[in-house]
Formats: sequence, structure tokens, C-alpha cells
Amino acid sequence: MKLGIVGLPNVGKSTLFNAITNAGAEAANYPFCTIEPNVGIAPVPDERLDALAKMYSPEKYTPAILEIVDIAGLVKGASEGEGLGNKFLSHIREVDAILHVVRCFKNDDISHVEGSIDPVRDIEIIDMELILSDIELTERRLDRSRKALKGDKSIQTEIDLFEKVIEHLKNGNNARTMSLTDDEKGLMSDLPLLSMKPVIYAANVDEDTLISGPEKNELYEAVVGHASAEGSQVIPVCAEIEAQISGMEPQDKAAFMEEYGLKSSGLDRIVDAGYRLLGLISFLTAGPKEVRAWTIVNGTKAPQAAGKIHSDFERGFIRAEVISFDDLMACGSMAAAREKGLLRSEGKDYVMKDGDVTLFRFNV
Repeated sequence: MKLGIVGLPNVGKSTLFNAITNAGAEAANYPFCTIEPNVGIAPVPDERLDALAKMYSPEKYTPAILEIVDIAGLVKGASEGEGLGNKFLSHIREVDAILHVVRCFKNDDISHVEGSIDPVRDIEIIDMELILSDIELTERRLDRSRKALKGDKSIQTEIDLFEKVIEHLKNGNNARTMSLTDDEKGLMSDLPLLSMKPVIYAANVDEDTLISGPEKNELYEAVVGHASAEGSQVIPVCAEIEAQISGMEPQDKAAFMEEYGLKSSGLDRIVDAGYRLLGLISFLTAGPKEVRAWTIVNGTKAPQAAGKIHSDFERGFIRAEVISFDDLMACGSMAAAREKGLLRSEGKDYVMKDGDVTLFRFNV
């Protein structure tokens, strides 16, 4: 999963990126500090993998990973080339989902490119730039389709759809809020609209908000109200706090989070939200050599899941030996689980489930 962090300049994007990935991207109090996108890899926290590591004491521990791209701050007029303009927009096209960082704190020492703090306005600025870029792209496709219509009447369905999309966008709506049939979604699959990408809002709050509760922060509540109208999720995070705990040892981190009443870190919540947003799950492999989590799309069948490990596994797939993580933990060992008949043999039509501990049998 590739998650692109976007937002206006000076809202805390690079600070949050550094906290999540420990990549050391420059974070400073001036616009366009990030020019080329920084890319970082963050391990996906998974308590199930930790439990398997205790059971097997493996030589290698490999969590699933989240690829995070810190994209340059956007300004009003980007779709017309202002700021970093089209370069910024092209970077967004390459990600699977957007993590939109919104400033929900006041601090006179940190400037705001718009001169005041208004998170909903900030969201609408970026949304409008994405929408304007989408209108331009869709109109170009519509022109091509109209020219092709002269020789192919079946293209009329495509033309009707593009006209509907343009009308929706010109009314100031994101493409992701459109109601589309399966056939229409198929026609739209090769039209890379920016405002079609799923979004998670990261409301960057201050330490006081973390302690008192985000629902008492009017700026945060305004973001929640805006996001709920489009069915998007809002995650309250304090980028400064995340930066502090990112380099701590596990025990120190746990104590620090307890002091602030945090049950999970911003990374945990962002990863969890991103997985659910994109319909992703993890299956697990375990043994004395390695315990590992593998990311797949929910609904993936066993042979294709095996192919995530190696193409030979899918090509020569025989069966999958599967046990749920909870059953394995309840039994205490794979041998005990086998004796109780909880280790199942699944064939090519088996749909993988989140937390399946799996051994693939194959022959090539």
C-alpha cells in the first residue's frame, strides 16, 4: 500500500512523515520545504506477529510494510501551475490513497500560508485543486471520445459518463462521492482522477487536545463534520508527540503513551485506517526460520496469496494448510492444533482470512 501525505504548507506533513518512518525528511517553517517527494517504509505493527515470534523464536522477523510518500505542500492555484503545481499533482497520481494532514492547532510561531487557521477551508483549497485538475483531464478524454464517435457509435456510453463526471466535478464535488454502476466504474478504471482516490484525514492537534480529548477541539470537530459528509475517516494525531515517541525504546514509548492516555500511536491508527480503507488484510507465515506478515486484498484466494510469497507457489499450488491465529494461540503450538484437528487443508477456491497462519504446499 502506498499512502501519499498531502496538505497545505506548514501543517505538519513532514513532521508526521518523519515520526512514522524515521526517514529524516527536512521539516521547517517555510512553504515548499518538501520539493521532491520523500519516500519512507514503515513496518506495520501487528501484535499477532509478536506472539508468533515468542512461540517460534525465529531467526528473522518480517512485518508487513507501509510505503509512505511525503508530497510537497500545495497552494491555491496549483492546478494552474502555482507553487509546485503540476509536479505535486503528478505525485498524487502514483499513490493508492491520500493521507490529508490538516492543521487543527493554533501557534503564532508557526506561520500559515493562508494567514489564519481554518481546517475546513484548507481541505476545500486542496480539494478544489484536485477537482480542477480532474475536470481538465476528463474534458480531454471527452474530446477524444467525441472524435472517435464518428466511427464507433458504442462510444456514446463513454461520452455520457464523462459528461456526467464533468458536471459532478464542476459542482465542486469530489469524484469519489459519485454514485457509479459497476459498468461505469469499469469505464472509469483507466481515467486516473485525483479526487477519486480514497482519503483519510489526519487532524494535527496540539498536546493539550490529546490530554483533554479531541472532541473538545472545535477545529478538529469541524474536520469531523466535513469528513462525515463524504464518508471519510478522521484520525487525531499530534505530529510533535509522534516525533518524540518514534525513536523511543518500547518500554519508554509505552510509559510515555500511558502518560498521555494514548492506547495506540498515530502510526497504528493510520495503518489500521489505511488497511480498512483499501480493503487489505494480512496472512501470516511462521516457523523457526522466519515469522512474517503478508499483505493481500480482502477476497484473495489461496493460490494468489501463495503467489505473494513466490510465483512458483502459485503456479504449482497443491493446497494451503491453514489455522486461524486465535486457534493457534489457544492451542499453544502447531502440534497441539494438529492433534485437535484445527489445522485445515484448503484448496484453490479458499478465500484467505485476516490472521490466517498458513503453510502452502506446492509442486513445480
